[in-house]
Amino acid sequence: MTMCNLCDATPLAGTGEASLETGGGLGRRSVLTALGITPVAVGLSGVAAPAAAAAPGTGPAARKPGRNRWGKLDLVLLGTKAGPPVDPLRTGISTALVVDGATYVIDCGRAAATQYVRAGLTMSSLSGIFITHLHADHVADYYNFFLLGGSVPNQEKDNITRPVPVYGPGPAGGLPPKFGGGQAPTVSPENPTPGIRQLTEDCHAAYAYSSNVFLRDMGIQDVRDLADVHEIRVPEVGAGFENTAPPMKPFLVMEDDRVRVSAVLVPHGPVFPAFAFRFDTDHGSVTFSGDTTYSDNLVRLAKGSDVLVHEAISVEGLDAPAVFVDHLLQSHVEVQKVGPIARRAGVDMLVLSHISEVARNPIDARQWKKWAQKGYGGKVVVGEDLQRIKLA
Repeated sequence: MTMCNLCDATPLAGTGEASLETGGGLGRRSVLTALGITPVAVGLSGVAAPAAAAAPGTGPAARKPGRNRWGKLDLVLLGTKAGPPVDPLRTGISTALVVDGATYVIDCGRAAATQYVRAGLTMSSLSGIFITHLHADHVADYYNFFLLGGSVPNQEKDNITRPVPVYGPGPAGGLPPKFGGGQAPTVSPENPTPGIRQLTEDCHAAYAYSSNVFLRDMGIQDVRDLADVHEIRVPEVGAGFENTAPPMKPFLVMEDDRVRVSAVLVPHGPVFPAFAFRFDTDHGSVTFSGDTTYSDNLVRLAKGSDVLVHEAISVEGLDAPAVFVDHLLQSHVEVQKVGPIARRAGVDMLVLSHISEVARNPIDARQWKKWAQKGYGGKVVVGEDLQRIKLA
């Protein structure tokens, strides 16, 4: 496999875009002859790159939906931050894959719905939401796509007007013991491990007053009709909350006329189920690791993909007991070790998202790129919020 020489993928401060265009198409296993990455949050030249821009929602007006020229296959990093803490430099983890004009969202972290619109994506193009696991930083903005995006049209006369398929985890079935020993309080002890269906129903109930008033006062759509929720059925491989990611083959989640989505279980500490997803299209294949430590299941799923979007953590400089560091690394992959995963999977490009620098913020993107490049000969992109990677 031959890779062409490409300029750095980090958006250029002070410009409207980092221009890297692909030529021709990108087959399921074709060579990437070039890449395109654009910070689509900005619609004016002279605006700083996303990482240096004002906090989300406070800076210059974003591009209007529909102004972007979408290709056959585009990857958009809506938010790239890991974990629950609110970060002024990055929004919560969420990624969009645009396939022939249809948009599929993978995870819905903090501000995902706003970032979706800032990226120039339309609610009317939303064709599926895929949730890797039910940690709050992956679902914080999930319901807003329906509660707000499915309400009255925005100024661009855009909103969700039909049911959107949602695919995510079912109930875990049990809780892990408390890390470090002792007892922990239990929220909602009558149903402590709900899946994505119950989460959605509970959101309907929590916002019932607002929805009922708007239904009567403004004639909005019934939000209950907009989310077509599917809990992903895990094959019989002996998996459960006490054995979260046993060896398994990839299995089919859904297929439509644009994408075929398959999944595997991945090990993310005590969380069950936690999924990685692979999207196969006529124009290329993209695999999303979800949150995971090293996983042979993931390598098997990603084998031969054109792009692997992988989480990463750095514990460099962290002053903490070894037992705590080990605990973190039972759930995540160090950025210094992610390159060999991409090499084993045989992917052409590695994109880092769900980024966590435990001891410092902001990250040193150049250093992160060097770390991730170790043991891997393909292209490495250290993700930034609202970067667009044009694949075909």
